[in-house]
Amino acid sequence: MILIETFPLTYTARALNESIRRAGGGNLMLEALLATAEIKNGNGRYYPRELWERELKRYNEEAIAKRNSMGELDHPDSTVINLKNASHLINKIWWDGDQIFGNIEILPTPSGNIVKSLLESGVTIGVSSRGMGSLKQVGEIAEVQDDFSLLCWDIVSTPSNPGSWIRQSSLNESLNHQSNSYSKVNSIITDILCSQGTCPLW
Repeated sequence: MILIETFPLTYTARALNESIRRAGGGNLMLEALLATAEIKNGNGRYYPRELWERELKRYNEEAIAKRNSMGELDHPDSTVINLKNASHLINKIWWDGDQIFGNIEILPTPSGNIVKSLLESGVTIGVSSRGMGSLKQVGEIAEVQDDFSLLCWDIVSTPSNPGSWIRQSSLNESLNHQSNSYSKVNSIITDILCSQGTCPLW
């Protein structure tokens, strides 16, 4: 059974960090809540913390460390990540209490550009985990069993928490930071060329 959990993409945006410099670009960086352990979630499911700890360790080793931690724009009905629809990478995952947060790099792919355009337009979107596993009904909750395997996190249209929204000011701050960085680079190049007698017209 494919297990899907969705969270609103409420984030703190970062323009550049070490992982982006390594990637060789100025891709948009987001921080988002990816999952929460030890609670009954909006789908009535319960994930034990030790289950998430195991899967995050595996995901770090098999996906993040190899820069293969891609997700798609929208959930496919599949256990395969479609490269043609890849929109982002998860670069880092960490715990804060029982909440799992992640650093998300929006890729300059067709799907990634759609995500960026939606965010720039103030559209509320969500982050949703995709995994395989079985459930056991225990009272009012469906407990996720030990056969659970995390596949990825996708970006989707419907957050599970109504009333959540994107903090547009954070995105604007990130984009302004990127713009200022590019302006400084252009200024340096202009100074070098002009000192050689050839001033470019930007």
